[in-house]
Amino acid sequence: MSNLMLSLGYMPFVGIDWTVVAQLLNTLILFLILKKILFVKVKTMIDERQAEVDRIYADAEAAQAQASLLKEHYDQSLAGARDEAQRIVIEARKNAENQAEAILADARTEVTALRERADADIAAEKKKAAGEIKDEISEIAIMIAEKVVEREITPEDHLRLIADFIDRVGEER
Repeated sequence: MSNLMLSLGYMPFVGIDWTVVAQLLNTLILFLILKKILFVKVKTMIDERQAEVDRIYADAEAAQAQASLLKEHYDQSLAGARDEAQRIVIEARKNAENQAEAILADARTEVTALRERADADIAAEKKKAAGEIKDEISEIAIMIAEKVVEREITPEDHLRLIADFIDRVGEER
């Protein structure tokens, strides 16, 4: 009937071309076969790839966390080393100050001892010089007295004359 209608000039509004239907059916069958065989393998491969990427990200995050811990440990060690260095410097300063004070104390003690020795030496020399002057003066006084008196002086007279002379000399000064 369709040939008859076509010969009369009658054209159907919608015509079915069986060749197109067969091609669509073949494409659908091919799609189902490819889905069954190829798409399963591709999906498995994509899933494996995704799992590997996820593992790489997890490893990277773990490495970053480890690096962060190591950096924190390094910073703490560095801070501890700085504190230790500061403590050593402070201790060295204290030791140097203590040594300086000890050296100054020793020097002061030595200066005091030297001054006391010098004062003692000066006092001894003064005493010695005074004794020598006393002896010389007494000898001169005796000689003068002998000439003046022209007589011998007894040791008691001698001592009395020396004492009188020294008293007069001490009063004049």
